[in-house]
Amino acid sequence: MSHARDVAEVVVKALVLQPEAVRVTETDQRGLTVVEVFVADQELGRVIGRQGRTATAIRTLVSATADRDGEKATVEFRDRDGRR
Repeated sequence: MSHARDVAEVVVKALVLQPEAVRVTETDQRGLTVVEVFVADQELGRVIGRQGRTATAIRTLVSATADRDGEKATVEFRDRDGRR
């Protein structure tokens, strides 16, 4: 488990109304860590934010954390069914 994944999980759980429904996974795809954040269907808009500003901020935090560890990371937001 990477620090980048931990940062994404803490931030998203702080934003949503149902933190117990948040699930965060990470996979490695050709040297890039992909952090997938799953939230309840009605929470996806809250995590993405207006014009994607909240999602962009989360991606920036995760990317900076991964960079500090000498890695590269990105974040994908999904609802419980895996849809973007």
